[in-house]
Amino acid sequence: MRREDIQSKQAQGVLFDTHIIANPANTREWIVLLKKGVGTSFFLVDDQEQVESFCDLNSLIEDLRLLGIKGAEIHL
Repeated sequence: MRREDIQSKQAQGVLFDTHIIANPANTREWIVLLKKGVGTSFFLVDDQEQVESFCDLNSLIEDLRLLGIKGAEIHL
């Protein structure tokens, strides 16, 4: 799910369970998994539909705040 889609869904009142997890391809990076209901989940992706990864957890959390996400679980 792209950032614009997340902001649009948030504006419509759709809530996601947000999980920050280690990137399986590079465990020094983080990726975001958004869950909505049973069996429906999305990764945060860029405009080319590639999963976004983040090296800095603090900047990732700030990005999520800017998207309107108020809470997230961090899985180490």
